[in-house]
Amino acid sequence: MNQAPIKPSIPFEDFEKIDIRVGTITTVEDVENSNKLMKLIVDFGDHNRSILAGIKQERENPQEIEGKQALFVVNLPERKMAGELSQGMLFDLGYADKLTPCLACPEKDVPNGTRAG
Repeated sequence: MNQAPIKPSIPFEDFEKIDIRVGTITTVEDVENSNKLMKLIVDFGDHNRSILAGIKQERENPQEIEGKQALFVVNLPERKMAGELSQGMLFDLGYADKLTPCLACPEKDVPNGTRAG
């Protein structure tokens, strides 16, 4: 892999604005109007969210991530894509470097809704 240069420095206060939390992916559904998106239903402990992720072509069986904990950005504005509403973003590894993406996961089970950082 060709390493990308490190992005410019940002103030720590900017990093603190990003709310990254652990959630358990309870359901993975097809988004019919898209050849990239899958709809993830994610349990954050006190509520569930619908989060769209472009994983349809990245995995032979996208349902294999059901039941797994992963990291999600939860304080982005809701966004409508392919006729569906997304209430956050899956925080995965590798996509920006053109690698087959994988989930960013805690090393052991933690309560859903646990914050990163």
